[in-house]
Parts: sequence; C-alpha cells; structure tokens
Amino acid sequence: MKKFLLVLTALFVTGASAYATNMGDDFRAHYSANSNLSAYNRDLTATMGMIDFNTGNAKTFPAASLGVSLSVFKTSSNNDISSDSYVVQPYLVAETKIPVIDVGVVLRGTDLNGYKSIGGGLTYQMSVLDFLNLNFGGFYDRGSTEWYTNDHYSLSAVASAGILIFTPYLGVGYDYGTIKTRGFANNRSSSDGQLRGMVGLNMSPLPLLSGFVGYTVTKDSHGFTGGIGLSF
Repeated sequence: MKKFLLVLTALFVTGASAYATNMGDDFRAHYSANSNLSAYNRDLTATMGMIDFNTGNAKTFPAASLGVSLSVFKTSSNNDISSDSYVVQPYLVAETKIPVIDVGVVLRGTDLNGYKSIGGGLTYQMSVLDFLNLNFGGFYDRGSTEWYTNDHYSLSAVASAGILIFTPYLGVGYDYGTIKTRGFANNRSSSDGQLRGMVGLNMSPLPLLSGFVGYTVTKDSHGFTGGIGLSF
C-alpha cells in the first residue's frame, strides 16, 4: 500500500511539473511596476486555501494519515503576471489527531516548479446529527520563490455526511495573504483577502486508503483539487 501511494505521488508530481512553468521565472519575466500584484496574490493564496477543506476524519495519534493533494486554479482575468492559464501545484499533507482534546493537526508543504512553502493548521470536528459532521480549521503557510515571499492565513468551515464509502462535503472559507517582491530595483507588497467556497467528495474504497475530488470558486475565478492519502 505504501508503494502504491509513492507511485501515485510520483505521478502527481510528474504531471504537475510537466504542465506548469517555473513560478519564479514566470513571475520575473512578466512582472513590472504596473503589474496587478493584488490579483496575482489572490490567485496564489487560493491555490493554498483550496487544500484546507477536508472532512476532519483524522486518525488519532499515534496513528496518522499521509497523502498528496493537487491544486489546479484558473488564473483570474486581472492577473497580468502569470502566463499560464492555470496555477498547478501539488502539496504533501500529513494529519493526525491529538487524544483527549480531539484536535486535528495538519502539516503541509511543497517544493516544486520554482515555488516552495511550509505550513499547517488545526482542525476540530463536531457531530450535529448521526450522519452530519461539522469541521472547522485555521491554517498558516509561508511560501517563496526567488523573486517574492508570501504568507497565507485562512479559516474554513465544512459540513459533511457519510454515505457508505462516500463523504460528500460543502464548505466555505476565507483566505488572507501578503506578498512582498524581492530582487527588483523598486520592490512592492500587497495584502489581500477573499472568500472561497467548495463542494467535494471524499472516498474510502479501502480501510487504509482514501481520496477526494473538489471544486472551488472565488469571486474572480475557480479551480479543482484532488488527492489521495494513506492511513497508518
């Protein structure tokens, strides 16, 4: 099963690398003093906030889950810096739950396509009905390329319902991000926030294996997420 996850992770990473351009090089090639840095920042934070959403069914420590998530977000029409039609970025995600207090701990990060980040957050799940759960989360990520650094903060709330091996879910969230350019004669910064909504489906075809697909929408654009994870 672990070999299976490694193979799927390699496929995610290879696919993302094949499609996407180097984010640092692309930024340097198209950025100028008149560029819409705010629109770029909102798209960047959306790719990170998209993977906030989960049903919060983490395994209790010392058990944990490890997986890979892929964000595919369409660049907004106001983003005049990104040359790609979509921002494509995979993330490694690890999650467990602290006993007694029942709080989930999430760690995540990426280092691909000229962009790297490390971050994580805390989640809490509560049951409303026998079949309906609510999950709340707060996250922080620190990212960078050769030409900028960015910070991402987010809050999310998700409602989910288990039906056999499927768990459909619906969520809302808010992303706030700051970006600061570096290496230019006149560096700039921008701080921006936006609401985010998502609908998706988690699947657990095997006891230790799970996967998900989701659709995210913001005011200016939309995107898709997908992932697979292994519990141990």
